Amino acid sequence: MNIDTEAQARMQFVLALRARGVTDHAVLTAMEATPRDRFLDGVFKARAWEDVALPIGGGQTISQPSVVGLMTQALEVNKRCKVLEIGTGSGYQAAVLSHLARRVYTTERHRHLARSAEAVLRSLDRANVTVMPVDGAYGLPEQSPFDRILLTAAAEDPPAPLLAQLSVGGIMVLPVGQSDSVQTLLKVVKTEAGLDYEAMGEVRFVPLIEGMAED
Repeated sequence: MNIDTEAQARMQFVLALRARGVTDHAVLTAMEATPRDRFLDGVFKARAWEDVALPIGGGQTISQPSVVGLMTQALEVNKRCKVLEIGTGSGYQAAVLSHLARRVYTTERHRHLARSAEAVLRSLDRANVTVMPVDGAYGLPEQSPFDRILLTAAAEDPPAPLLAQLSVGGIMVLPVGQSDSVQTLLKVVKTEAGLDYEAMGEVRFVPLIEGMAED
């Protein structure tokens, strides 16, 4: 892809994100600055600027950019935030978050995906991201509390261990629902009085699975 073609692809990419409801300027800037092709292999690199989910191996996918944008926008991340992501996958979502947050911790149960994501993030000089090859279902209690928590795998309900690691005033965004059906994207705000929930539309993610993958 030559420079002019890539510039046009990026412009169309941002326009597509706006059309799907991603309107936060900081989020759009972060996504435009994150080279999605670096998180893809082979023939899929050429489709990096398309608003589609793509396979990354191990039965996993890199999420549709508009979904990444909407989830990131809902998190309301700022430069003071320490963020926990459950489900590193390719590392693309963590890279986007790294432009917005003070610190990003991201967990991945597939060790080979964690290694690959860490290598790409290092090559992009995203020094404020720490990739942890661990079972993220229980979070990272030793690093808690977190200002923001993002799940890229669907739970039946917001996991209690993760809610416990969310600071008061913090925000969690996650898909909830049965793994074999369409799920609901949920925004949870933790207040002094309890938890406030906001449904944000239908999505489809892989299920949140406990334990490390055999790979």
